[in-house]
Amino acid sequence: MIYRMDRLPEDSINPITQRGYDRSWIILMLTGSKEYQKMCGGNGCAYTIKISRAKCRDWEMAVCDCMGFCTANQKNLILVMMEAELSAAKIRYGGHSYNEPVLRESEPAVLVHSTPMDSWEQIKYDGTLKSWNLLKAEKVISEEQPIGIQLGDPEDFSNYIMFGSGVTGEIVVSAKQRGKIVMDVNAEYRTGARLYFDAKRMAQDGLLLRDGCHLKVKDVLPLAPYLIWAATWDTAGLASQLSVPRIFAEQADKQFQAVFSQYLQDTEGSKG
Repeated sequence: MIYRMDRLPEDSINPITQRGYDRSWIILMLTGSKEYQKMCGGNGCAYTIKISRAKCRDWEMAVCDCMGFCTANQKNLILVMMEAELSAAKIRYGGHSYNEPVLRESEPAVLVHSTPMDSWEQIKYDGTLKSWNLLKAEKVISEEQPIGIQLGDPEDFSNYIMFGSGVTGEIVVSAKQRGKIVMDVNAEYRTGARLYFDAKRMAQDGLLLRDGCHLKVKDVLPLAPYLIWAATWDTAGLASQLSVPRIFAEQADKQFQAVFSQYLQDTEGSKG
């Protein structure tokens, strides 16, 4: 079910049920912050997505993607925004869906997923990327819980393969090695593989999902035909496997842009 409220105290009491939040609840708050476009995590109540109308150009699309995703996955969603804002979002969203098979003009042509080196070897052997929950069920991994739990991620996030850009994926790889989240982009770690995927093709084949804050794929993503390039420390031009998230991300992106610049131009020019 989807509920809307003008405002919501960020505490442990669910205003709909007057009890604590269970795992079925998500909160989306529309804010006026100038500090971020989107941010998410646990904050003492339900998992909360915050979207800034001041910084996020496509906040209307994000709000409605979240609504569609939650409806399809039987999640309870509390929207914290004015009724007029929700109406405006629905009007702009007309004809779209959270799993539509086209890449939107505002979405990146290439999506990145980072993984530790030993995981990359297994991925190459399997020929597929798999979600944490699937790997756990197959007894490929022994860790008790994914590192994202420390950020307040809901358990069912582990049914998905997450994608992004910038340094975020390297922070996750670093966190897995340390056993805790360290946000320092200059903290030394052992680089793994930085995988670059064709987002347009993923969307066209119905694999790309949007939850209002993330772009992701459920369960499994074959490497072929979606993987464009895999950057490791040597192919990215580093002197050794030891580096820091900022440098590895920057060097790998630089190499990718140099080699695949025409691909990026063609993909950007043909977005739907």
